[in-house]
Amino acid sequence: MTQTAPNPINPEEQSLIEAVTEPGPVVDIEPTTRERILDVALDLFTEQGFDGTSLRQIAEQLGVTKAALYYHFTSKDDILLALHMRLHEAGRDALMQMGDEPVTLEQWGTLLDQVVDQMLGQRKLFLMHERNQAALEKLHRKDHDAEHEDIQNQFRRVLADARVPLRDRVKMAASVGIVFSGLLLSGEAFADSSNEELGTMLRDIIRDVLRG
Repeated sequence: MTQTAPNPINPEEQSLIEAVTEPGPVVDIEPTTRERILDVALDLFTEQGFDGTSLRQIAEQLGVTKAALYYHFTSKDDILLALHMRLHEAGRDALMQMGDEPVTLEQWGTLLDQVVDQMLGQRKLFLMHERNQAALEKLHRKDHDAEHEDIQNQFRRVLADARVPLRDRVKMAASVGIVFSGLLLSGEAFADSSNEELGTMLRDIIRDVLRG
């Protein structure tokens, strides 16, 4: 029986393989490659929808075969979930690092300033969420659900701390609502504003609430 010779691997695809198979210094290639896949998928999911995008299209944008994507993601759903997890990064570290001491309004304002910066850098991700809500609602995975619950529990712990005056805790909760309604729930309402302009307005309003 005649065997068909395998298709040659191009340099881009070889880099994908090396990133997950070779030990030593090349391991730092993997996160960069993974992020490139996510960036391409983000553009396609935003422009033509999750259901309207195939793994083949993502691979073609990267100049690799569809099989090469499986070194990093097991499915298209896995890619969508990884994009969603980027949202968890906004403020997660700062929130999770808060100790057992009562949180002051000044500390809370500093935390939200970091969150605004991080979320402004993910505005395209919010747009993708807005346009693919049905697909996102179907995604559930234990590690995602556990992390989401951890963030919520930490947030609620801070707000429930009776050592902080009730008025301050209400201000803290309201200020978080400003950030998420202004950047996430607003969809495309502020699409014509720049990051600098929108960020300045959000910070001014947050400052008014915390000082009010």
